[in-house]
Amino acid sequence: MLAEELIDPLLPTLRPTDTVGKALDWMQEFRMTQLVLAEEERYAGILSEERLMNADEEDFLTEVQPEHPGISVQPYQHMYDLLRTTQLYQLDVLPVVTEDQIFVGSISVNELLKRFADDLGTQEEGAIVVLQMDDRDYSMSEVSRLVESNDVKIISSYFNSGNYENNQSGRLTLKLNRRNIKAVIATFERYNYVIESVFTAEALDNTDQERLDLLLRYLNM
Repeated sequence: MLAEELIDPLLPTLRPTDTVGKALDWMQEFRMTQLVLAEEERYAGILSEERLMNADEEDFLTEVQPEHPGISVQPYQHMYDLLRTTQLYQLDVLPVVTEDQIFVGSISVNELLKRFADDLGTQEEGAIVVLQMDDRDYSMSEVSRLVESNDVKIISSYFNSGNYENNQSGRLTLKLNRRNIKAVIATFERYNYVIESVFTAEALDNTDQERLDLLLRYLNM
């Protein structure tokens, strides 16, 4: 999903002629701690509730210094890029600005996170498997082949690179479309994959549970 698809047309944009009191009222109404400040079609920065609380409510916003005047995203940036920007600058709202520096709208980070969760398949039933592996061994095509050989599909996945200064391996997290994944676990074991954890509402039978418990105890030795 792209930035232009996530713009909320109902989210207000602050103008320099607005008062501090009006900006705070809007933040309360929309349950936002930040709102974008724009002058005509030009993005000027972000104003936070914390900063506005230190100003007089009758002051115009021209008297308040905005934050992050150089931070924005472009309409065709992907959701992953948007999440990186929000995390890097601790934002609650994202200004969307074209290459010509024209402000086109704002994105609520809360809504962005909801959309991201939907894309990850969090609403879908299914098991979650976390595998440990070195970065050099990571092959999504190989993992997909092993999962699909058991007539199971990967709904979503993400890979965290290892920190080898701290002797930490990478982790591959898989969300699958089934809860009963005994066959998938057996396949990963057969191909010597390191299973860090398994989350599923489907109970394993005693034999499979014992095998998995033994494997995880071995990994934690």
